[in-house]
Amino acid sequence: MAMRTVTYKTQGTCSQFIEVTVDDNNVVQDVQFVGGCNGNLQGICSLVRGMKVEDVKRKLDGIRCGMKTTSCPDQLCRALDQLG
Repeated sequence: MAMRTVTYKTQGTCSQFIEVTVDDNNVVQDVQFVGGCNGNLQGICSLVRGMKVEDVKRKLDGIRCGMKTTSCPDQLCRALDQLG
């Protein structure tokens, strides 16, 4: 099974980068955040692993962090967008 991986430089969040790997069936196989709130981001990674990309985006797209216009979950959606 072929895998697609992207390393995405986040914007507007405490995390700096997201590396996400998706398989041929558009299922998230791995997510790693660099920087940010370690415990919360480990939880997000664990929850989205095994989910279809479109389901992740439906649940997380547009989530904001405080007064910011984005969040780490929202930036994960931007990273998934990069995979096409």
